[in-house]
Amino acid sequence: MKTCVIIPTYNEARAIGDLVRQIRSHDLEVVVIDDGSQDNTHQIARDNGATVIKNERNQGKGASLIKGFDYALNRDFDAVITMDGDGQHEVSDIAYFIRLATYSNSGIFIGNRMSKPKSMPYNRLITNKLMSWLISKISRQRIPDTQCGFRLIKKEALEKIKLKTTKYQTESEILIKSSNLGFKIESVPIKTIYMGEKSQINPFIDTLRFIKFITKELWTMRL
Repeated sequence: MKTCVIIPTYNEARAIGDLVRQIRSHDLEVVVIDDGSQDNTHQIARDNGATVIKNERNQGKGASLIKGFDYALNRDFDAVITMDGDGQHEVSDIAYFIRLATYSNSGIFIGNRMSKPKSMPYNRLITNKLMSWLISKISRQRIPDTQCGFRLIKKEALEKIKLKTTKYQTESEILIKSSNLGFKIESVPIKTIYMGEKSQINPFIDTLRFIKFITKELWTMRL
């Protein structure tokens, strides 16, 4: 399965170099989308072997993911793996994703941190459980950890999903729209490392965006 790893980043100079080196050691292409970083994230990623797409200004995580997806589809990859750029995800889990995807008909494989959530900050845990419950209901599939950015998405799903959002709600949009298209979403137990990193999600603004997005999706499903 020809797979590339897509990493949307914003000011991740501290962690991105080691992350890219680790992934490249598995003979996988790494595509880093630098979303208008104010540090040298893009240069460090490039120096360590990544293909870099640089946004001159910050456009949002969703916009960066879409650019990565377009890159992969134009180069005929069979699947993409998305990871966060802060070193929170274990590179060793990549092989597990690919192995499962090779023998499964599911269209999306999403990391599940909820089997061992003790290290997850409490506010993230509560928010994650609430959003996962809601998105699972809308998607009509049980997805224990809808907010996990560590995923494998097959080409056939990427080709059919038409994304309209550009911020953090894009990851939820992917799950809902792929479910509506009939793709099965499979959860994958993963290890997660928390090192006191500060979330780049704005609790007020991004919550409003999510509510607006969910309301629109529910209204569309009624029509």
